[in-house]
Amino acid sequence: MLIMRGAGLAWGLRTVTQAWLRGSRGPFLALARTAGATRTGDWRPSAGQGPRRRRLSLSAAEVVNSAPRPLQPYLRLMRLDKPIGTWLLYLPCTWSIGLAAEPGCFPNWYMLSLFGIGAVLMRGAGCTINDMWDQDYDKKVTRTATRPIAAGDISTFQSFVFLGGQLTLALGVLLCLNYYSIALGAASLLLVITYPLMKRITYWPQLALGLTFNWGALLGWSAVKGSCDPYVCLPLYFSGIMWTLIYDTIYAHQDKRDDALIGVKSTALLFRDNTKHWLSGFSVAMLGALSLVGVNSGQTAPYYTALAAVGAHLAHQIYSLNIHRPEDCWEKFASNRTIGLIVFLGIVLGNLWKEKKTDETNKNKDSRIEN
Repeated sequence: MLIMRGAGLAWGLRTVTQAWLRGSRGPFLALARTAGATRTGDWRPSAGQGPRRRRLSLSAAEVVNSAPRPLQPYLRLMRLDKPIGTWLLYLPCTWSIGLAAEPGCFPNWYMLSLFGIGAVLMRGAGCTINDMWDQDYDKKVTRTATRPIAAGDISTFQSFVFLGGQLTLALGVLLCLNYYSIALGAASLLLVITYPLMKRITYWPQLALGLTFNWGALLGWSAVKGSCDPYVCLPLYFSGIMWTLIYDTIYAHQDKRDDALIGVKSTALLFRDNTKHWLSGFSVAMLGALSLVGVNSGQTAPYYTALAAVGAHLAHQIYSLNIHRPEDCWEKFASNRTIGLIVFLGIVLGNLWKEKKTDETNKNKDSRIEN
């Protein structure tokens, strides 16, 4: 029996090691596999070969592809295979939670976790609502024609039931907060439902998205403090809206030709070749608002260093942007996660720096009293 257990343990360790080594190369193997599938068409393994083993990868797309097949359309409807949108929804929440932390303390990890779960659920719900509204448009746009509802993988009724499940779970997360935050969070539902319609009536749907996606800048602070401080929360909310106008205008340039044909409006179509001038203006407004947040919340040197890094990142992003190359637009859009993380890191380090300054101040006061 011991020999059999030892042999089983050795086999298990060998299997895990091989899987880990394969997983570390996951993204590159996934790309190679995709490229190969495009070239080989209907290739099938020969009779002498056994079934090919699915290689382990930690990429979101591979995780979705590894899920049971009946579940995959629902995961894609939530955009779990493309988590960048969840990050962009979640990061303003982290900014607000970080700013609400006591001087010298890390952000509330429980709140960060709770808002992370909420971001996944509400982003999924928002995408479901968007695809239900836009299913006829999505069929006419190359990039969106394969979305589950547009492709017929999920019916409208099934997506409606799925939406109800997501909103129910999101409500469970919201009910973990204080009463002020519950009311504030519930107020955002109108924005979540209506913002997908804005592209039909205005060239500023990105502004509506900004109002919706950055609600966490208000909610995160109130979840920690019990209410909003307008001197911190409002400029933080405004900075997030400006940030959304930057990255979603870039995103909209991917579909501008199809959008123009089917009558969908966007800031990309409004700004056209003046896009970089507008993005530069939004960047200045974003950095100015974040600086005001820093002043009103008593932030320290690490925070302003982070803002300088964000400014450099935005300048490079806008300068090197090619609005006529969809691939470049996607890369620039996705790089905004880095911007959000830099701001969050600056808030955390700036808050920890406050303790150091406070300790030094107290020591100086004590020395003066002794003298």
